[in-house]
Amino acid sequence: MISFIVPIRNEEKTINETIKSIVNQKTDQKYEIIVADGLSNDGTRNIIKDLCKVHKCIKLIDNPDKIVSTGFNRALSITKGDVILRVDGHATISPDYIEQCLKAFKNTEADCVGGPIINSSKGVIGQSIKLAQSSNFGTGGASFRGTLKKGKFVNTLAFGAYKRNVFNSIGGYDEELVRNQDDEFNMRLIQSGGKIWLDPSIKSFYYSRSSLLSFIKQYFQYGFYKIRVMQKRKGFSSFRHLVPLCFTIVLMIASFLYNFYKISFAFLLTIGIYFSLSIIVSFIHFFSFRYNLISTVFLPICYFSMHFSYGVGNICGMIHFVNKWNDQELKDDYFNPTRFSENASN
Repeated sequence: MISFIVPIRNEEKTINETIKSIVNQKTDQKYEIIVADGLSNDGTRNIIKDLCKVHKCIKLIDNPDKIVSTGFNRALSITKGDVILRVDGHATISPDYIEQCLKAFKNTEADCVGGPIINSSKGVIGQSIKLAQSSNFGTGGASFRGTLKKGKFVNTLAFGAYKRNVFNSIGGYDEELVRNQDDEFNMRLIQSGGKIWLDPSIKSFYYSRSSLLSFIKQYFQYGFYKIRVMQKRKGFSSFRHLVPLCFTIVLMIASFLYNFYKISFAFLLTIGIYFSLSIIVSFIHFFSFRYNLISTVFLPICYFSMHFSYGVGNICGMIHFVNKWNDQELKDDYFNPTRFSENASN
């Protein structure tokens, strides 16, 4: 038995494709789809209700808290599957996703398996954002966001499939985290002795943001809650998470020297090096992969928006969570371990 958890809110434009990609799986395995809706106020709920009438394996539940972690935990408590998969409402999975996940479980000793995500988007800015999220310069070389030739053990991934006993052992998502809840969970799993396997045969597709403002907000929140993840887990999974913070601090110091002491060298050097690198990388991508020229021109702006908003988010997070460095408490109130164990399939 396979359980899909789909935590959503206002995914009217993409939710139909998400569910379609799940129900069209090429597998003989039984599965259920639990959609945890954060009280959507667009047309999402009507779409799900119509899909429930056609596909009896879909169940819609309410998530009044409106964040992924509580929605996931509410759904998790009523799942029956031996394998739990999360799929977001702005993503789709390949037709052989279940079979490839089960194959990876069979061939490895992993507790979680998943694969690289392939980004897609619409419009000039959307295409630039997609390229930024797929580039090593943009993401710091995150394995699940790049091209993968062979499988390997990693620290984290997106849209993973987990063995049921993982949640019995370490709990559900941390409901204090509006963002980065899967990142924290995966790090908790690794610290508990678990293993995460990234396999190129397991493919998912992610709809990137299509506006620069929403992209900036997204990465600000990533940076903001990354601080809380570091506090909870007493560390970080990769030094790449610290690079935007260092860049932002250097840029702020250089800006301060320029504005108050008229020392322009540091500011011009920092900006000059950063944008020179981003422009060079952008055009390497253009000539190597034949990216759209207009999207390539906007790519350095997307890089800067991504890195600076993440770094500012880090700084704001350190200020906001300044008194929580010794607070590692897991908050998963909506995960009911008793009900979860009772619902386990035999």
